[in-house]
Amino acid sequence: MRRLEALSNTIFGVAMTLLAYDLPKASRFTKAPAWMELVGAYAQPVIALMISFIVAGVFWLSHHRRLTFAPEGSRGEVFLNLVFLLSIVMLPVTNGLYGAYRLDSVVAVSYGFHLTVIASLNALLWALALRGRRNSELLAIAVFPVFALVLATVMAAVAPFVAQFMWCLAFGAPLAGWLAARRWPPRTN
Repeated sequence: MRRLEALSNTIFGVAMTLLAYDLPKASRFTKAPAWMELVGAYAQPVIALMISFIVAGVFWLSHHRRLTFAPEGSRGEVFLNLVFLLSIVMLPVTNGLYGAYRLDSVVAVSYGFHLTVIASLNALLWALALRGRRNSELLAIAVFPVFALVLATVMAAVAPFVAQFMWCLAFGAPLAGWLAARRWPPRTN
């Protein structure tokens, strides 16, 4: 798992750097742009970059916490981790589309579906890491984003403008974990 941790650091670093690849280049302008031209050129891509960067950062933290929590894993868990990392590698692709066409429902749903896949794989990996342990806080923190992202993706189908704000609901996971820990405290033996 230590080698997987080193690989994941590289993958997250490259994917998070590539998020900026689709930002418009300065050569797009023939002369110094006015404020509204800058906003028109950069607003959507920068919003998408910020959302995706924060999402990737949160999943990177979760991934490292999980690897620390469960330092050993089966061959199947390592393979599932690789699939999870593949979903992270693909983030710059959907981010580029979302940055260019975030108000299009097809693109917003595709982006939301991708975020939901990442969250679902993360939750599944946490469930495997917690197997045999009762820790409602960690499980809630892992599962809550799946529900929030499914809801936001459904909203993206009908109101892509609203969905861009709903992606942030997934960041309520620590609150969900805190509430779960209060409701179902871990057993002490």
